[in-house]
Amino acid sequence: MASQGTEKALALLRRLPRVSLGNLKPNPGAVKSARRGRGIYGGKTHGAGSKGSGQRQNFMRLGFETGNTPFYLRFPYQNYYKGHHMRLSYAPLCMGKLQRMIDTSRLRTDVPVDITQLSATQLFSINPMEKMGGIMLKDEGIDHFQATLNLEVQWATEAVITSVERNGGTITVAYYDPISLQAALNPMAFFKRGVAIPRRMLPPQNLIDYYSDPKNRGYLADPTEVARERFVLAQKYGYELPDIRSSPNQEMLLERKDPRQIFYGLQPGWVVNLEDKVILKPTDPELLEHYAS
Repeated sequence: MASQGTEKALALLRRLPRVSLGNLKPNPGAVKSARRGRGIYGGKTHGAGSKGSGQRQNFMRLGFETGNTPFYLRFPYQNYYKGHHMRLSYAPLCMGKLQRMIDTSRLRTDVPVDITQLSATQLFSINPMEKMGGIMLKDEGIDHFQATLNLEVQWATEAVITSVERNGGTITVAYYDPISLQAALNPMAFFKRGVAIPRRMLPPQNLIDYYSDPKNRGYLADPTEVARERFVLAQKYGYELPDIRSSPNQEMLLERKDPRQIFYGLQPGWVVNLEDKVILKPTDPELLEHYAS
């Protein structure tokens, strides 16, 4: 009987893991976790220290490293990151891809192309709540671009502007605030809400210079200065600037939005009723003054 008990014990030990520091632990109930004292048994500060967030809340503030020099103070200040919380990101659109969208009839060239037309292709993911400001034109595939169109984007370089104007087109860079951008990205969803079309807000202070510069074709720039910069850019890159006034699409190429306008043909303050297929326009003098540009 003793030998059978010994064999069972040895067989059990063979199946059990080997004893090591990793599986040693005290008996249940032998060690009691420290507990902050209650009432008169808690000491002067009850183990919470003297004043500060340690006494008043049960978590430390964001970025606190328990006495160490925090991460954001261990490294020197760099001017590159100044105002980084205000910067916008843009969905990239290459010139080659834009030409391909036109060739495959995803975009029409007989009407002005803006953020609404580009978003309707469902090829871009733009979320204004994630600090995205719209679409940025990139110069990849610039040698294959041959379309003539009236284009409005949110950011463009000099090479992109040259490519568009060399083919007889026009380009404008325009700012959209988050509310206006959300309405422009999905007009049908906005119109179904039955609210008035809002005014487009002006750019923030860090972008006002960019959108007011005629070299960037800003929508707040003087049209006379923009026309002069078109001629200067043509001389710089050595091409003959096409005459828009002799083009059969002159009216379309010269069409521009008001700085407060979101949609072509629709003014701020109007209400589009999709169910009755009517447009309601304000008549109250205060509303007219509010929505006036």
